[in-house]
Amino acid sequence: MMLERIEAIERITGVLEDELVICNLGFPSRELYSIRDSPRHFYMLGSMGMASSIGLGLALSQERRVVVLDGDGSILMNLGGLVTAAAQSPGNLIIVLLDNRCYATTGSQCTYADVIDLGAVAESMGFNVIRFADDLNFEQALAMDGPVFAHVPVKPGNADVPVIDLDAEEIIERFIEEVRGATED
Repeated sequence: MMLERIEAIERITGVLEDELVICNLGFPSRELYSIRDSPRHFYMLGSMGMASSIGLGLALSQERRVVVLDGDGSILMNLGGLVTAAAQSPGNLIIVLLDNRCYATTGSQCTYADVIDLGAVAESMGFNVIRFADDLNFEQALAMDGPVFAHVPVKPGNADVPVIDLDAEEIIERFIEEVRGATED
């Protein structure tokens, strides 16, 4: 049974320990914030298509595992980011495609994810791909060598969650402090 995106995010983050999370802009970030706010979470407030690239830079800069929660619309907008991530091949990077086949934040316009197999595209680039169809046992993705591309089909739509009540400066400052703290240990 296909999950709502917020349910998938809850299951994924429920098994994370000290991983850093980069979350795609709009409703995915709002949903993550409403489920479990953490200084380890970077909520994107703009820059559609850049979550995977931000995650790659972070993964290359330190040893902690980085989990990117991204959408099919954003990944399609910046396929070059996936190519670069695959070529750099960081072992600590997991890109999670929360695939609802639409631009949910901007009005649910269809993407081409229903005719393009983004998991196959990622595999052709060199990612270790895991597909979750009925059971989202995210521990399996965490056990794999990176870079990992986890394909998670989700239902279209957005959860009824409030906006993030942190401003952009607060989000980035506490996230940077978290990253710096981990690298100084």
